[in-house]
Amino acid sequence: MLFAISSPGNSLDAALLDKINNKTKPLGALGQLEQLALQIGRIQKTLTPALANPQILVFAGDHGAAKAGVSAYPQDVTWQMVENFLAGGAAINVFAKHNGLGLRVIDAGVAHDFGARDGLVDAKVGPGTRNYIEEPAMSAHECAAALVKGAEIARKLADEGCNVLGFGEMGIGNTASASLITHTLTGTSLEDCVGRGTGLDDAGLARKRDLLAQAVARAALPADADPMNVLAEFGGFEIVMMAGAMLGAAERGMTLLIDGFIVTSALLVASRIAPAIRDYCVFCHRSAEPGHLAQLAELHADPLIDLGLRLGEGTGAALAWPLVSAAVAFLNEMASFASAGVSEKG
Repeated sequence: MLFAISSPGNSLDAALLDKINNKTKPLGALGQLEQLALQIGRIQKTLTPALANPQILVFAGDHGAAKAGVSAYPQDVTWQMVENFLAGGAAINVFAKHNGLGLRVIDAGVAHDFGARDGLVDAKVGPGTRNYIEEPAMSAHECAAALVKGAEIARKLADEGCNVLGFGEMGIGNTASASLITHTLTGTSLEDCVGRGTGLDDAGLARKRDLLAQAVARAALPADADPMNVLAEFGGFEIVMMAGAMLGAAERGMTLLIDGFIVTSALLVASRIAPAIRDYCVFCHRSAEPGHLAQLAELHADPLIDLGLRLGEGTGAALAWPLVSAAVAFLNEMASFASAGVSEKG
């Protein structure tokens, strides 16, 4: 599948930097916010960027390996948490509402029939993936279908006037899936990619590592494995659909708000399909999951916040949103030395 994603380029860099540097502040005094303003100006190809109709998408899917014991929680928690999202009771609901963000839940492949519901997008590929410890998580056809559906969701939002998408997820067992994807694509040791997820104790963590080592041995993927093959072997429908939505969003020139460990595993795959996607990404937070460090190093990313979060759901993206908004606001609204009549440094 081809996505027409090109780098935003740097043709406006000189003008953007001149505008940033001539605000009433010492040079570089706003730190990462200055880099963020430059990035969003590049993405939108303007000196006066605007953030329109920002949305958080929470992709949900079940994992066959969850029943093998890779998580501290039973698989039913996936659909129960989707119900919690729809009822407005989860952390992401609170943070999105608090920060004026739209929120949509995507059923990418939950083993539950929700019926037609407000706030729920039915994009189900199947009732969860298969157990990747014993066989590939999904077929090549299912993987491609999930990727395409994700891209379609993002393009539809772009048509509705959205130019900022935040990404979140829900799926019991998906930290294990993200660990396998990260290990395979970055070459980081499996031990350094596997964390406690939803709160495994020491015995549970040891069991999780052992099960994932079995999955790696079964799949026997080469170091240069095709990213779509990696997804088909180890992914969840929610992870694949996120990767597709990221690609579709970047293709339409949207700014992507990247959450934590599982979301970044989807981005790792998307970046192998279209490397230029990296330029459209704002890395919102540094997860407490150990594998996130390997992902960030691979993507040369410096997140905006580090609060010890490991909840998922897109919570890091929602919490970082005020910083993203502030970067655009200072670029557009802060006075320059000339306009304010303030003397510059001699």
